Amino acid sequence: MSRGDLVAMESRAGVSKQDIREQIWDYMEARNLADFPRPVHHRIPNFKGASCAAEHFPCLPAFKMARTIKVNPDAPQKNARFFVLDSKKTLLVPTPRLRTGLFNRITPPPGATKDTLRKCATSQGVRNYSVPVGLDARVLVDLVVVGSVAVSEKGWRIGKGEGYADLEYAMMVSMGAVSQGTPVVTIVHDCQVIDIPEALLEDHDLTVNYILTPTRVIATGCERPKPTGIVWSKISREMMEKIPILRSLHCREKQAGKRVTLQGDQRPGEGRSQHTAAHSAGRRAWGPPEPESCSLQAQDLPSSTVYVGNLPQATRVRELKSALRERGTAPLRLTWRGPQHGACLHYQDPASARRALSCLQGLHLGANTLSVVLARQQRVSDPVSSLAGEPHPDHDPTI
Repeated sequence: MSRGDLVAMESRAGVSKQDIREQIWDYMEARNLADFPRPVHHRIPNFKGASCAAEHFPCLPAFKMARTIKVNPDAPQKNARFFVLDSKKTLLVPTPRLRTGLFNRITPPPGATKDTLRKCATSQGVRNYSVPVGLDARVLVDLVVVGSVAVSEKGWRIGKGEGYADLEYAMMVSMGAVSQGTPVVTIVHDCQVIDIPEALLEDHDLTVNYILTPTRVIATGCERPKPTGIVWSKISREMMEKIPILRSLHCREKQAGKRVTLQGDQRPGEGRSQHTAAHSAGRRAWGPPEPESCSLQAQDLPSSTVYVGNLPQATRVRELKSALRERGTAPLRLTWRGPQHGACLHYQDPASARRALSCLQGLHLGANTLSVVLARQQRVSDPVSSLAGEPHPDHDPTI
């Protein structure tokens, strides 16, 4: 495939966002334009030259003026995160797949050297030096950095198809953290800058003001309005179950008298969108709406979550993961509850959780016999799902 094939694809009638994604991914794979992880399909590509492209970042006037900058957790933005820390600005990084909240604030140790700051900008550094930022923190974000699969010089952007960047921005709007004037930057390979038909854009799609590549700095001059908040009709109840902070925002906006009807809950005749912000969550039929709750106590957790308690005080996450693997019950992801000496294990479905529950009975770590229950059965007085928990989800270790 040649660069001309990309151009032809861009102008083809009926082209879809997924068509563009696949062509970009195929092009980069065929020309070996990306580093680990490979293949780049279904990812924000970790393109070769990402560090070089990020060197334009601190030269932007918007960067120089900013005090608080949100940078996405993808691998090609690692150097951008370093520049934020090195400039002594506040760095916010979204939690992976929004499982445990919206942001973590990266707080390097006192007297950190440049080498330490570079470590803080990696996935391990984000885990070791982060502090969760709650909804009541009144954060004001001055500059936003997102990843892209494709972007146009007009500022139209296409992500990897799960919609998390769009949802993160919409949530920041709902929190009052950003406004229409907040600049958005993306960092990509030159081959990812292509023409994108405006007809593909939807109201929830995030546009960008600056594009940084290894060879160019593009000011898009984009005047298309950015998302004005969460479009609840595009949020499924399955997403609400998977993303606790969505439940909190939904409850707040409902109490404020805003329209918060979820996808699938509309009355006949109301508009229905087939788009969700996370296609990977899948779709299924839902019964009557579940009761709304502003709490994040045990009863709010999905029935596919198992709570493990009575962990020895010095237990490390890797020790628990190793014990789970030995029992053949490794979860999809694990949320660490260090202060409660416990952890939440998130499985694919309730049946998988019940199987894990059976296999883990009598499990020991050190001198302690672990308590293992379905999280919803945990005592209400012993919350297991607070936003202050320390996330340890399984995700690409390539940040």
